[in-house]
Amino acid sequence: MKLRQNSISSGYHPGDYSYPHNAAQRFEIWVGAILTQNCSWRNVERVLLNLQQHALLAHESIAQMALTELSQYIRPAGFYNQKARKLREATQLFGELQGRCPTRPQLLALWGIGPETADSILLYAYHHPIFVVDSYSRRILANLRLITNHATYPEIQKLFMQHLKADPTLYQEYHALLVRHAKVYYRKPSQAAACPLLKQFGQ
Repeated sequence: MKLRQNSISSGYHPGDYSYPHNAAQRFEIWVGAILTQNCSWRNVERVLLNLQQHALLAHESIAQMALTELSQYIRPAGFYNQKARKLREATQLFGELQGRCPTRPQLLALWGIGPETADSILLYAYHHPIFVVDSYSRRILANLRLITNHATYPEIQKLFMQHLKADPTLYQEYHALLVRHAKVYYRKPSQAAACPLLKQFGQ
């Protein structure tokens, strides 16, 4: 099976919202969402491919692997000892669910899983209509003065969900476009002044 970058990553696939097609691909999203914490997608992809090549990108395999061994496989993703523990606990829940969609409280109860990771899993793995807020979204909205620099995750999420139809396809597309836009205009603080959206918002 060829690994496919999904919208959680830097990959952008307009018009394709069919992923995931099965439980194995759904689990890949769980793993990717955890590994991408404080890590570039390039390094996450290295880890996913490494696990895949060793036939370990499956919840049964990770559930049986020693944490010390798992941490070595995911080393390129950084914070590998912590992420090994996160993966182990998430893998246990994934198995217990037996294909059912987890609740947000179930995900947030896992050690090391915060709102962004939980919402990424819900939106991309289960098409649950909840908007994912990341650092790119925060940067763009703060530059447009639609939020303050101290806005909380729930406040930013509420802003999106109040103004967008509760549609997982729309949320995935919107989030992907924000990421793409930020990679062009927000890689460095000095680039933010060139954001074309500033004209629309009268800044």
